[in-house]
Parts: sequence; structure tokens; C-alpha cells
Amino acid sequence: MHISINTKNAPAPIGPYNQAILAGNTLYVSGQIAIDSQTGKLILDSITAETNQVLENLKSIIEEANFTLTQVVKTTIFLSNMKYFNTVNEIYASYFNHETAPARECVAVKSLPKGVNVEISAIVVS
Repeated sequence: MHISINTKNAPAPIGPYNQAILAGNTLYVSGQIAIDSQTGKLILDSITAETNQVLENLKSIIEEANFTLTQVVKTTIFLSNMKYFNTVNEIYASYFNHETAPARECVAVKSLPKGVNVEISAIVVS
């Protein structure tokens, strides 16, 4: 059995999926892009603003399921270009404490939904 997790504090899915699925004690959070949930607009002013919005969306979904960022065990970062790696990494580090930082991979892909530069998904365990 699993439970769908959705919050108005993160953007609604842009396809046939949920923001997250809770299965037992594990939360699977769908990839988040930089859509402001209040305005519905993409935040593409800079890679810094975009990455912060992605992580805030991720955080909102995790908190909706009564988890915290310290319980994230795995993330996947998708970038449109590896030239963004250092900036994204710096912002990412401000959301995750070194001692509790999750395992992760970061890959460059040919393109991302809506022409964004960064998308992040997560797995969270209580």
C-alpha cells in the first residue's frame, strides 16, 4: 500500500504523477523544477534562484509528509549543463548538513522539462 503526497506549497505535477509517494517508511519525491507554487511561473533568472526554488519545492513536499531534510537518504540532480555544477553544489550544501547529507549523483542531460537547468528528486526514510 502507498499514499500519495501532494501540497499546495510546491508546484502541481505537470504530468500523470504525484509530488511524492509514501510507501511504508520511505518517501519517494518526484523530480522538482523551479516553478513557484504561488504564481505558477518558472524561476529562471539565474542558476542560483532556480536551484533555491527547486530545493524549496523539494523541502515543502518532504515536510508535507512529516519528514525533514535530515532524513533524505538519496538525491538525484539533473543539470542541463555541467557548467552549473559548482553553483548548484554550493546551494545544495546550504540545505544539507555534511554529517547527514544524502548519497547522490549529478548528471548532465540533453534537456529537462520546460527548458529548465536543474531538476532534483529524492528518497527519504524515517
